Amino acid sequence: MQAHIAASESMSHLAQTHSIGVTQVVTDGPEGNVLYHLQVGNGIATFGAGPAPLENVRLEQSWDTAVAVATETVPAQEVFIKGLVRISGDTQYIIDAVPVFAALDSAFEAVRNLTVYE
Repeated sequence: MQAHIAASESMSHLAQTHSIGVTQVVTDGPEGNVLYHLQVGNGIATFGAGPAPLENVRLEQSWDTAVAVATETVPAQEVFIKGLVRISGDTQYIIDAVPVFAALDSAFEAVRNLTVYE
């Protein structure tokens, strides 16, 4: 995922005008709980293991919910509406960073095609 984000011109451009640190927590997976992050700002976009260095928002969901969204069997909007994703922190950062999340779609698509969920 990091390679796709690092190679993305749109992410690089957006990182000059947007700032957000998101920590994603996936609970109850095959390897237990897993944390990873997206950090965008100062012209740099990174994705990696562990919490965001400058966390603004934390999203927490179960493995089942994460797999359903990743495999597109359930729309992301639906899991938010149903409360299957818990959000903490300053949600205004999410609203302000909508273009960043839209630009992530191509990176997620590439990774989605390579991932096996077991």
